[in-house]
Amino acid sequence: MRRREFVARTSAGLLAFAPGPPRWPSRAAAAPWLLVPMDDAQTDHLKAYGLAFRLLERGGKAEWLLNYRGGAFLLPADGATSRDAALAGVATEPLDDGSLVEVRGEIQTENMDAVPLEKAPRIAVYAPPNAAPWDDAVTMALNYAGIKFEKIWDSQVAGQGLRGYDWLHLHHEDFTGQYSKFFLNYAGAPWLMEMVEQNRAMARSLGYPSVPAEKRAVAVAIGRFVERGGFLFAMCTATETLDLALAADGVDIAAAYADGSPMDPKASEDMRWDRSLAFQNARLELSPTTPVYSDIDGHQVNSPDRRQPLGSFTLFNFSAKIDPVATMLVQNHRQVIPDFYGLTTSFARNRLKPSVTVLAEETGAAWVKYIHGERGQGTWTFYGGHDPEDPQHQIGDAPTDLSLHPHSPGYRLILNNVLFPAAKKKELKT
Repeated sequence: MRRREFVARTSAGLLAFAPGPPRWPSRAAAAPWLLVPMDDAQTDHLKAYGLAFRLLERGGKAEWLLNYRGGAFLLPADGATSRDAALAGVATEPLDDGSLVEVRGEIQTENMDAVPLEKAPRIAVYAPPNAAPWDDAVTMALNYAGIKFEKIWDSQVAGQGLRGYDWLHLHHEDFTGQYSKFFLNYAGAPWLMEMVEQNRAMARSLGYPSVPAEKRAVAVAIGRFVERGGFLFAMCTATETLDLALAADGVDIAAAYADGSPMDPKASEDMRWDRSLAFQNARLELSPTTPVYSDIDGHQVNSPDRRQPLGSFTLFNFSAKIDPVATMLVQNHRQVIPDFYGLTTSFARNRLKPSVTVLAEETGAAWVKYIHGERGQGTWTFYGGHDPEDPQHQIGDAPTDLSLHPHSPGYRLILNNVLFPAAKKKELKT
């Protein structure tokens, strides 16, 4: 669903929650609405998304009040929603009709908007069957918020399995088929041997001659999912390697890594960047002994001689009424967020396509953190790094306990992406 298809109307004209008598049984004195604040008054920012999501799953309607109190939600004060909020520990504030009119008036005159939320998207997480749920930030966020999802992997993606979903997250996958070059540091590790055998077995079962060939076919299927109108969200390695796989039409990126010889310098010139989503003109890493894919990652985290220190990144302030999608994706109670590493930590500015929307950047740096764009009828969002609350994440580290980080602004960006496909859309006028 392209960005221009989203409703960009003033809050005064919305009908989803027009002031009037409540349409469900309630005590006469009970307020008909619940405001879910998303500023510092909120007791659990992450679970607030789950509260809104489950209302939509029950067939209810909600509104996302963009740029109002950190991106607050307006929900009906029915019994199920009130009980759910209490059980989840989510702060809510009752609103009567008069108070709601005042809120709408403020939204109408400021850089704010009210976007109707109508239908919960069907969510899939791309991950191997044996992937640990605590080693993926999105999986942890969904579980903590209480948002249902299904895991899928290559056999479903290569077939027609993606047609059953609206929103897809990519686990930190290497779509170039090089196993994230883990052999350079973890040769002989049981988990790595299991990963290799699992991927080889999958490639054989699907009839591909190699894992790189099979992974590229999966990447192409994901690209078609977006073109058909799907919503794609990727973090860490999946961002960079998906685009490299899409652009590697006829270029065997993994060949040099497999036989231990340097890659042909001409390989970078043969990449088809018209087929990628976000990046262009990237230079491939020629050495098979350097655990880096290309120069897309601004931090070059796995090159000790080039590794950049962590700073912080700043969210852009978009016009809620003109660009509601970008505004939804940056809703937060903090504008400046501490950075965090991943195999792909950031995205070099000089490798972004002109059509890419930058959602967050490190001021003055040669890289950005959070980007968004369109392909066909769908959208994609890339977020650099592995775990917003584990800046130096290493393999084997203890799981992140999100109950200790219920106000995490870095995790809020993930959940913004989960919820925004529920926003009401309109047909293009011809």
